[in-house]
Amino acid sequence: MSQGRVLSRPDDLPSWFDPLLTRVATCRTEDFTPLRPPANGGRPSAVLVLLGEQTPGEPDLLILQRAATMRNHAGQPAFPGGGTDPEDADAVATALREAQEEVGLDPAGAEVLALLPDLFIPVSSFVVTPVLAWWRRPHPVHPRQPAEVAHVARLPINELVDPENRIRVRHPSGWVGPAFQVRGLLVWGFTAGVISALLDMGGWSRPWQPGRIVELPEASAPVPAARGGAPDEVLP
Repeated sequence: MSQGRVLSRPDDLPSWFDPLLTRVATCRTEDFTPLRPPANGGRPSAVLVLLGEQTPGEPDLLILQRAATMRNHAGQPAFPGGGTDPEDADAVATALREAQEEVGLDPAGAEVLALLPDLFIPVSSFVVTPVLAWWRRPHPVHPRQPAEVAHVARLPINELVDPENRIRVRHPSGWVGPAFQVRGLLVWGFTAGVISALLDMGGWSRPWQPGRIVELPEASAPVPAARGGAPDEVLP
């Protein structure tokens, strides 16, 4: 059973981050998904869950949108991240490297605070470690690999928790999961599941009615390997 682990708690950390970081220290895989990583096997990977603020006291989350021309998951929003390379020392190195390659993030400006539990994505056999970080020194970011990344956005937490922006999506297979419609993006699958859990852990969530369901088009919906699991995958 995988558990979250706090690596750092800076003295100047914004107060809005404290409840989330405290809760992450005791979170477990089942807080995010009923699927447990395999005891052996699975491709190691990592994503960067980067929270910052453009206005003091108003946190936001960095998200990229995959290019519409990609063979898999075209146009789908996701965290920066991907598979671990042999030269990566650990999940932190993978997440920061991928974010630098994909959106031009300066790793020196992002302070890694915690590792979330490992999460298994059976359709791709990825074992994903979400790396939680504070964007201490935000700077402009943009797609550095246009063939893979079409758009980069900072999604305000207050818009993600707005009940008007929270929906569920249904995969053609029948899988139903949480999603967000924010600033022209439909965020769903693995990414939306992690965001939804973190909004709860941070004490940000607002009551909403999960009755509205949007049907995912067949072309944009990779088939989940198990009902209840996350159907999307990180960038390879």
